[in-house]
Amino acid sequence: MLLDNIALFLTIVEKGNLSAAGREAGLSATTVSERLAALEKHYGVVLLNRTTRAISLTEEGRTLVEGAKEVLGSVADLDTRIRLGAQTLTGPIRISAPSDIGRTVISDAINRFLVEHPAIRVELLVSDGFVDIVGEGIDLAVRFGTVIDSTLRIKSLGAKRRLLCAAPRYIESRGMPKTPADLGSHNCLVMRFGQKLDNVWHFGANTSKQSVTVQGDRVANDGALVRQWCLEGHGIILKSELDVGPDIRAGRLVELLKDHAAPATPLQLLFPPARAQPRRVRAFAEFLVTTFNSIDAGKT
Repeated sequence: MLLDNIALFLTIVEKGNLSAAGREAGLSATTVSERLAALEKHYGVVLLNRTTRAISLTEEGRTLVEGAKEVLGSVADLDTRIRLGAQTLTGPIRISAPSDIGRTVISDAINRFLVEHPAIRVELLVSDGFVDIVGEGIDLAVRFGTVIDSTLRIKSLGAKRRLLCAAPRYIESRGMPKTPADLGSHNCLVMRFGQKLDNVWHFGANTSKQSVTVQGDRVANDGALVRQWCLEGHGIILKSELDVGPDIRAGRLVELLKDHAAPATPLQLLFPPARAQPRRVRAFAEFLVTTFNSIDAGKT
């Protein structure tokens, strides 16, 4: 019963409230509340701060989330090995990824992984904003840039170039910038990452480094939408080669200012700060590493 209550606690955290957790588990809100109270009584601490509008984890609750995912994952793996054999992977994987490569590279990797492991169930959450990996029950996240949270475990997927590009129709109507400074007179399509506006674009390396503050008539917090605006000829974007590489190779977009290449950005797998991940999560993580290595090999 303790493990069942811990599993229900994780569902409450993932769903954000007791009623939604009850619907997911097929239980009444009253039963969910009673079982949460029983779990808190067992540990002698408050696990969730609850108001009429929201819930939030206490420090003890956060510790339980981190440890519970490992324990329940190990139990599920043990059950699988006993019932289905050591080579079978089963159970859920909850993944977070940027919107653009989430819809392309990650989605394609999931499709191929599920062919090999049909007992796995994947939930893919695409977002270009901040994601609370622990609080939202994420098993694995793919993210660009420097990781601020030092408690997360990290596996590098290599540095990816950022390419400045525009659609042929935009270049025909507005011309092509010759230097980074020329971007001041162009319509640049800007990304927003949470509270941060990505409107300072960096170019060059070493002594030739320079930064340009850009602006335009469109801002979005969705990378796939910004890329679509660019394809439609509305302006210039600075995006990862993973996002726009296929468009450039197909002629839908044109790379600009090649002699002033922007610095590469690290791409990483992020894991919650648990001691171990379930075999299914480790297997998918290695599958992603192989996928991105294949992409890099295909460019050489």
